[in-house]
Amino acid sequence: MQTRQIDIAAFGPEHLDAAVALSRQVGWPHRPEDWQMALALSEGAVAIEGDRVVGTVLVTRYKEESATINMVIVDESLRGRGLGRRLMDAALGISAGRPLRLTATEDGLPLYQKLGFRETGRVLQHQGIADKIATPAITSAATSADLSAIAEIDRQAFGADRSDLIAYLADVGTFAVIRRGNRIVGFSVLRSFGRGEVIGPVVAGNLEDAKALVAHFIALRPGRFLRVDITGVIDLSDWLAVWGLGHVGGGVAMMKPPIARADSVPTIFALASQALG
Repeated sequence: MQTRQIDIAAFGPEHLDAAVALSRQVGWPHRPEDWQMALALSEGAVAIEGDRVVGTVLVTRYKEESATINMVIVDESLRGRGLGRRLMDAALGISAGRPLRLTATEDGLPLYQKLGFRETGRVLQHQGIADKIATPAITSAATSADLSAIAEIDRQAFGADRSDLIAYLADVGTFAVIRRGNRIVGFSVLRSFGRGEVIGPVVAGNLEDAKALVAHFIALRPGRFLRVDITGVIDLSDWLAVWGLGHVGGGVAMMKPPIARADSVPTIFALASQALG
């Protein structure tokens, strides 16, 4: 049987329906709206066999400082044929030499290691039906006037300017903050995603603040399906499980090359998708 040619093309809105189908094939919960958000903040590539999309990759660039690679999917019927490598080559071209981050599945690890990515930690996915919890006294709803301060502490923690992401999240989600004096010292955000809603990103200076920022939204959504993804920087797993959000899986955080955060701010990133997926 003759193998049909597979071409790599720019990822456009016309490919979104096929991308949703691919993510469902691999068991990911992304809705069309989740893909639309990812594409709105990113550039990407698709693999096309005939008139069928058989692979995807997205690159989210944060100014000139860094980028994340997201949504690397190859149709199950075509795995093991080098298509993942071709999509990653396209992603590396889009990134234009920026330091890169991604969250790898175990299946993807060998490819990413060959491409020079190195493990920097683990991402733990927690989800479930939220239990009732008291609203923390130290958190409050953010206002539009807080967005510049939120973007700045996110930059300090993440090591790159993600102001475009923060602005998009302000349109589709809800922010909570911790204020001390006249200064915002931590934030979290809640938005619709997948089967329910996701809390993240979350940036906090210590474990108790991190718990409060997550609890702020758990308190608003008792009985609802929530997801939180955390890094190993701060261990919240046992605490999240108490409130109905059990550990259900995760991935390997990787960088190319390793990137030092701008400041020593302890951080928890709810990636939901690596912030996008």
